[in-house]
Amino acid sequence: MEIIDLDLNLSNKSEYKTAIALGNFDGVHIGHKYLIEDNIQKAIEMCLKPGVLLFKNHTKNVLKENSKSVPILTSNEQKLKILKNLGVEVVFTLNFNENIMKLSGEEFVDKIIIDLLNAKLVTVGFDYRFGYKAVGDCRYLKELGIKKGFKTNIIRPITIDNEIVSSTRIRQLLMEGNIKKANKFLGRYYTILGQVIKGSNRGTKLGFPTANINPIDNYIIPKNGVYKTITVLKDQQYLSLTNIGFNPTFNEKNFKVENHILNFNNNIYGKIIEIMFMDFIREDIKFDTTEKLIEQIKKDICYVKKEITDEYIYKLINI
Repeated sequence: MEIIDLDLNLSNKSEYKTAIALGNFDGVHIGHKYLIEDNIQKAIEMCLKPGVLLFKNHTKNVLKENSKSVPILTSNEQKLKILKNLGVEVVFTLNFNENIMKLSGEEFVDKIIIDLLNAKLVTVGFDYRFGYKAVGDCRYLKELGIKKGFKTNIIRPITIDNEIVSSTRIRQLLMEGNIKKANKFLGRYYTILGQVIKGSNRGTKLGFPTANINPIDNYIIPKNGVYKTITVLKDQQYLSLTNIGFNPTFNEKNFKVENHILNFNNNIYGKIIEIMFMDFIREDIKFDTTEKLIEQIKKDICYVKKEITDEYIYKLINI
């Protein structure tokens, strides 16, 4: 997969005639997957280069009314990996800034879709918006395409259990601790990347060494609690137990993401690991004694081990 960095000021136009999928694609969920795969199929039929325009930053983070950074489901590194696996041939990357934000709908089409991307086909979701203050919708895009010489492919909403799959809904599910449903919407395990940092070593003293995780991006962190997870380190997968919260048994005030990898004692300080969330086990609760906490952790580990098979893990990881 080729990655081409674009600059609006340089007008470095694509040398390819392209079929471009447009969107934020945060999470690259099953709705995004359907859209991108449909774009690839139509690109083949039209003898075009199938590609994706990927903004390096979330568009909402540029809007002045949003003072807080928008948490993400996937980093750009993760997006690129997923897009490559989907068969995308070229990804155009572009910084979303105020100059782009202030483009009118027609200017966005002229300067980006036509001048930079050289697009002959544009694929968007049913709710796609573009142009200054998001005044343009997919119907307006189709009108401009007829006027300016490209086709517009509008993808219907994808639903599961009568709910439209969306990045917003997935964020809500994660914050509710509904990992299984979030994973169903994503089409894979929800995954965060983080660096292992030094902690208090309390887990080691309790007999369950944990890796304290500092997420490398502004990820949505699932609801406080204990989760069944898979930890990936150097392409090796390990069954693990991940605790999110404040360690209420010890009255700690610092929020933590702590990861206990089963049957693993290697020193991994400073390493970048992936944590893939499989299931919510229980709330992050306060225990009356350390002994009761240890007893519960043992029960959590037994639960994590239950009904886990290589085939089950392989199937969900490789959706």
